[in-house]
Amino acid sequence: MTDLLGKTTSLVGWVKHEMEPDGKKLEDQLQGGQLAEGILEAAYELSLAGKMIPWKPWEPVVEKPPANQWKWPM
Repeated sequence: MTDLLGKTTSLVGWVKHEMEPDGKKLEDQLQGGQLAEGILEAAYELSLAGKMIPWKPWEPVVEKPPANQWKWPM
């Protein structure tokens, strides 16, 4: 663990993964994305997944939606 000290991303408390120490090479593998953006996006998706458990979006709707709900333009 001591070899990881000082090797952090710009996000406080996030330690770099040791498989590829070259951040630039990892960003190139993301095809234009930045590592910090990828970490934040994954955190947002994980947060959303946790919120969906009580919402139960896989269950059928309770009420039938209005006939023109998805018609465009309204």
